[in-house]
Amino acid sequence: QVQLVESGGGEVQPGGSLRLSCSASGSISSFNRMGWYRQAPGKQRDMVALITSDGSTNYADSVKGRFTISRDNAKNTVYLQMNSLKPEDTAVYYCYMWRGPYSREYWGQGTQVTVSS
Repeated sequence: QVQLVESGGGEVQPGGSLRLSCSASGSISSFNRMGWYRQAPGKQRDMVALITSDGSTNYADSVKGRFTISRDNAKNTVYLQMNSLKPEDTAVYYCYMWRGPYSREYWGQGTQVTVSS
């Protein structure tokens, strides 16, 4: 059983930056896919950014060019660098990890990001 703990959320003004971290209780080297989803009030949970074991990345169109996902296997941590934040980025951000077919998904508890002037 792997536990995921997010940190780095908070409140920031439009145009500001935040870096989210997701620390796993065990090794992340076996995870095929890791990433971040977000859920705004009254909306569904949507993919923000994903990174695979070979380093390939995928971003939602709304965050391309502003957000960067990375992973550090030695620290068992996945990061999301968020720049040029907009009010519409306000949401609870969830960390996600998945080993591959026939395996379960792992989710963190979520961290609130609020972009407001």
